Amino acid sequence: MPFLPWKEINTVLLDMDGTLLDLHFDNHFWLEHLPRKIAEKSGQPLEVCRADMMAHYQRVSGKIEWYCLDYWAEYLDMDIVAAKREIEHLIAMREDTIPFLDALHESGREVVLVTNAHPGSLSLKVEHTQLDTHIDTLISTHEFGVTKESQDLWRALQQRLGFDPATTLFVDDSLTILEAAQTFGIKHLLAVSNPDSKQPARDITAFPAVADYRTMLDDIRHNPPAK
Repeated sequence: MPFLPWKEINTVLLDMDGTLLDLHFDNHFWLEHLPRKIAEKSGQPLEVCRADMMAHYQRVSGKIEWYCLDYWAEYLDMDIVAAKREIEHLIAMREDTIPFLDALHESGREVVLVTNAHPGSLSLKVEHTQLDTHIDTLISTHEFGVTKESQDLWRALQQRLGFDPATTLFVDDSLTILEAAQTFGIKHLLAVSNPDSKQPARDITAFPAVADYRTMLDDIRHNPPAK
């Protein structure tokens, strides 16, 4: 169980995919389902299409294009939201998410979703999980035109929310994004070691890490923010 000084934490910023939702849906879509659809459309071998897409993902990794469904729809001449709906049954909340969110709310903390996901993807996932009923504010970084990997995003986000970096916790499964938050000055950081339920948990040493939020519930409830 990671140690976090909960009395010092007033605001909790949360990633979505891999942090609150099982990353299996996204991994399966981008690595399996989409390359297969491209192969069917183009007549090229599946492995060629997968390799081409992996190379393209690398080129735009961390940029707004990587997360932008409009970008991929134009590039591939394909309705990406419709393609996602073909496997929407795989969209799932982590088992420990609702207890975690409920404990945060009961303790009086502000809970904000900050996702790089495109608004179209965010709305699809909210439709399936009702995640919005457990969170105070939902923000897609597309609103700002930059991703969580960028310091510009953190400056804009602070201006929008007015949070104090010294009393803010940020939770994400991406170590690169956690490093960006750390650079900005977010004091409390937490990594998710098991974002994809179909993959083994990762050994994370750079940040405090958690595999099950339920191990923290008593600490959250018994240590309300000092404010």
